[in-house]
Amino acid sequence: MEVSRIERNRILARFKNGKLLKGYTHDFKPMTETFHIVDQQGGIHEIKCLDLKAVFFVRTFEGRREYIEKKEFSEVDCTALRGLKIKLEFSDGEVIRGFSLGFGKERKGFYVTPIDPQSNNERIYVITDALRDVKIGSAAEQ
Repeated sequence: MEVSRIERNRILARFKNGKLLKGYTHDFKPMTETFHIVDQQGGIHEIKCLDLKAVFFVRTFEGRREYIEKKEFSEVDCTALRGLKIKLEFSDGEVIRGFSLGFGKERKGFYVTPIDPQSNNERIYVITDALRDVKIGSAAEQ
């Protein structure tokens, strides 16, 4: 009999207060109020989604410091990317551009795929109330 493996996601949880927590999760679901992160030392943390700015699903915890990520739509070939062009401005001033298949102002959160396919971020779950402004479509290109 084959034993099934629980899939763990490598994430960076960025809180509204600026705190950052790196670790793994196996129980993050967009519609739940809480989930758990196992940090790199093995500690378990219960996370309240409303305390977060965003959850970054990453390739590595370290990233590639030498890589300069493309942040503008004009810097990449967008023809293979799916979804609505979106520009997010967070309450702390950070700006992220990407594509979303599930944006809605009435939703608690939604996923965004970064515009740069070489980004360390594979996808980002954005908490809607952490945003100052959202531009979609051609307005996201400004």
